[in-house]
Amino acid sequence: MYFYFMDSPLGSIRLTSDGEAITGLHFVENDGETAAENIPVFECCVKELNEYFIGARKIFTVKTKNAGTEFMEKCWRQLLSIPYGTTRSYRDIAGWVGNPNAARAVGGANNKNNISIIYPCHRVVGKNGDLTGYGGGLWRKEWLLKHEAAHL
Repeated sequence: MYFYFMDSPLGSIRLTSDGEAITGLHFVENDGETAAENIPVFECCVKELNEYFIGARKIFTVKTKNAGTEFMEKCWRQLLSIPYGTTRSYRDIAGWVGNPNAARAVGGANNKNNISIIYPCHRVVGKNGDLTGYGGGLWRKEWLLKHEAAHL
């Protein structure tokens, strides 16, 4: 497992990779570390994230591996279909994966998403549009949604 730390407008981000694909993207409070590895997938990911943060990128192309159960992976694939700058509800995702009563399970899958921003779980909101749950903190979710709305 390889690690890389980058600064962002939302604080430090820790990227992980198996050497071929991004396997994790997490906000961290105090990294205090830098990565010595020069892994091409990190270079691609950092470039794409920096483009995203200036409003120049709406779709990521960096190679990823987001491993989970079959249900989680279905949910995560649906995250990729939510257009930039829009939101969908947990109930919407549940319907898309074939189980309209599984909104809570979708929330659990989102909670286990290891590659935030790229797999845009920040675009999933409560049925009334309320901001609910985000591993990086609700203030980051709010920031990401406002950022995308400003760059449509």
